[in-house]
Amino acid sequence: MDKSEKSDASPIEFAIDEFLKHLTERPGVYQMFDKQQQIIYVGKAKNLKRRVSSYFKKRHDDIKTTTMVEQVARIEVTITDTESEAFILENTLIKRHKPKYNILFRDDKSYPYIYVSTEKKHPALGYHRGVKRRKGEYFGPFPNASAVQHTLHTLQKIFPVRQCAETVYQHRSRPCLQYQIKRCSGPCVAGLVDDEAYQRDVRHTLMFLQGKSFEVVEELAEQMQAAAETLEFEAAGLLRDRISALRSIQSQHLINQPGSRDLDVLALAQNGDQVCLCLMMYRAGNLWGSETYYPKLAVVTAPDEVLLAFMTQHYQQHPTPQSILLAQKLNDLNALQALWQEKYQRRTVFKEPKLQHEKSLFALAKTNAEAGLKQHLTQKVNQQARLQALQEILNLPAIPQVMECFDISHTQGELTIASCVVFKDGIASTRDYRKFNIEGITPGDDYAAMHQVLSRRYARLKQEHAKFPDLIVVDGGKGQLNQAIDVLKSLELEFLPLVSVAKGEGRKAGLEILYTPHNMDGIDLDADDSALHLINHIRDEAHRFAITAHRAKRGKAMMHSRLEDIPGIGPKTRKTLLLHFGGLTEVKNAAPTELQKVKGISPSKAQSIYDFFHGE
Repeated sequence: MDKSEKSDASPIEFAIDEFLKHLTERPGVYQMFDKQQQIIYVGKAKNLKRRVSSYFKKRHDDIKTTTMVEQVARIEVTITDTESEAFILENTLIKRHKPKYNILFRDDKSYPYIYVSTEKKHPALGYHRGVKRRKGEYFGPFPNASAVQHTLHTLQKIFPVRQCAETVYQHRSRPCLQYQIKRCSGPCVAGLVDDEAYQRDVRHTLMFLQGKSFEVVEELAEQMQAAAETLEFEAAGLLRDRISALRSIQSQHLINQPGSRDLDVLALAQNGDQVCLCLMMYRAGNLWGSETYYPKLAVVTAPDEVLLAFMTQHYQQHPTPQSILLAQKLNDLNALQALWQEKYQRRTVFKEPKLQHEKSLFALAKTNAEAGLKQHLTQKVNQQARLQALQEILNLPAIPQVMECFDISHTQGELTIASCVVFKDGIASTRDYRKFNIEGITPGDDYAAMHQVLSRRYARLKQEHAKFPDLIVVDGGKGQLNQAIDVLKSLELEFLPLVSVAKGEGRKAGLEILYTPHNMDGIDLDADDSALHLINHIRDEAHRFAITAHRAKRGKAMMHSRLEDIPGIGPKTRKTLLLHFGGLTEVKNAAPTELQKVKGISPSKAQSIYDFFHGE
């Protein structure tokens, strides 16, 4: 990338004509600022002078551009050597600053894969997400975890290849339930399946995942014929069932045919400023799942801008397929294709649906996008109604767009954890969740725990000048509410709206009582009240998150109290012991002679481990 050339001035000094007069014609990125010096838009251009001038030299028909241009008080440009570099920088700046007029797809997750441990004597299938460090073959990516689990479940019905963890496989002495229900051939126990037959099932599984299901059917058909000729009718019947299952899967996919390529299909449904983009992923001819996205648009935006923004952001983080099917050819696709080829060595063909099977694939994606948008709009309307009802019940000055809820979890006062969950527009914002380790209090004192977590949370927000929530929810009755009132008063934040939710008689759902600083007598709502449903949903999510965090801490503490306290046993040895025996219980029950079989465990160390658990 070339040196950055930045043109900036205060809103008073900024003269657009003079700025455009001296603007370069090289490629680069431009950032538009408003009077508050906030970035409102980031764009890239092959020719900066021509692109930026277009905003100010002509009238615009679309509302978005007109509204945005009226707010521009300053522009900064950064020159790049190529348009491809401008693409990368634009995406980086959009992700960092989240400008209000840019289209942002929140998709920073990694996609899951199916992993096959081909290096093992009896390879296994499994779920994988993250860095591909293990030796073996990876198939994917899949759009979500459920798509992987569905595929694994389907394969298990056809090819009885094991899907258990390596530690389970190594320490079994008899077959598990999967063998009993004929979902695994039981390679963990000698004599249940010969190695040749198992490897054949593994090979057929790999062929299926590689898109060679038709070749698998042909091989199985030949084996079935041979079995029938030798009067092995039971084996022939089993092969017949596998062929039938494979043909059933082939008939379910529109694209599933010999020679099919990896393909993504993108379809868009739009209603004003509400958009649903559907991504359907076909790999080796099989539909491996779909994903829907709902980007936030400041104003109505053209569909081609939404699609281009998705491809710019999404495919810079995830592998591109061999082809992408779109409704129409978009501007800047050639530059995007050049970027993938230059920077990532990815060769992708953009196609319009012209052939009949392509039109069928696009129609299916379009149907999913329209259905997703309809459901999204319905949910949004319902959420808005619930928020309005909550505003009226609690007499809030405005609809609570951001709500935070707190809960406490512990085991008989030990290992206390506090949770803070955040809801935005009535929907959980999991990336904003926080958990707090509560220390320095009397065990089991929930009031002190609530006081501590609220103090830490809002003291920090105040120190960082961060935005405060529109409503704070605490799980509990008047006691917890009084703690919250004391904390906010001490921080001079008593203007923040507060509500506590106390369980009703018999702790039954729907009988909860709400308390606020202005209504300590309690607000008793009907069980079917929409505001109560929303509060209960937020409270339950805080409770779930707190329990999950507490269990993780408790599990870690239990592990620490047992293995980490044994003298002379370091992290590597602990890991080796757990992998060898499959769990802490097995280590505890192992005899010294069994412990000595673990690599790195000497007779004296084995005796020390045994004595630690059983006493000297």
